[in-house]
Amino acid sequence: MPKQAPGNDVHTVDNWGLLQAPAAWHTVDLISDLHLQASETATFEAWQHFMATTPAQSVLILGDLFEVWVGDDAVPLDPFLQRCAEVLRQASRRLHVGFMPGNRDFLVGPDFLSACGVQALTDPTVLCLGSQRLLLTHGDALCLEDKAYQAFRLQARNPQWQQAFLAKTLEERMAFARSLRQLSESQKHPGMHFADADLPMSLAWLAQTQADRLIHGHTHRPAEHPLGSAQRHVLSDWSLDHPPQRAEVMRLQRDGAWARHSLLTAH
Repeated sequence: MPKQAPGNDVHTVDNWGLLQAPAAWHTVDLISDLHLQASETATFEAWQHFMATTPAQSVLILGDLFEVWVGDDAVPLDPFLQRCAEVLRQASRRLHVGFMPGNRDFLVGPDFLSACGVQALTDPTVLCLGSQRLLLTHGDALCLEDKAYQAFRLQARNPQWQQAFLAKTLEERMAFARSLRQLSESQKHPGMHFADADLPMSLAWLAQTQADRLIHGHTHRPAEHPLGSAQRHVLSDWSLDHPPQRAEVMRLQRDGAWARHSLLTAH
């Protein structure tokens, strides 16, 4: 993975990953923002079915697969997380699975991913698929308008902060996660404005990584946006347990074709 020297510009990518698709990869599926949790069984079942049946040679998960992740040590005590791990293990035996951390599950550790046969992806990562050069990111780092979150993100992605947090008891970590969720919900109100990907930063990332297109999740607003001479694709979140129902996969082809596939009637 190439490493770039940190820049002074807030828009600079300090480092990024490079994923070179093997010649055998003709189809790559991208998903994000499933927010899997034990109480939402329909979403889990749709994901389980998708992972077992997708015709793709690779599934890349661009963050927030889980609603919350407070440490890999929670898995042995949580039957739901164990079921999720088994889905990943079964899928990784027949295709490539990559995982990029999101704002909810950035503490997913290398031991968990390795045990599931899943490749850890740097945020952002350039995917080279045929002649295409695609910049993949969860998307939260691009939402500069959300200054409170960006301050937390800077703190929470610090290895020292993570080490100190993971040193707390599991109960303390779960309580902290619940408090953050309650705070986030309490701040929502009808008509409120949600931050979107910053245009100058998006363009700077594309230029620096020499990518043709930007693909991300996080905002829960699936759409296509022109980005200068390039394009920005926003992935769908998944929600099958309460309206509005939504679950899409972005399917990339080696020849440059792509499409969005709804899974609402596919399970």
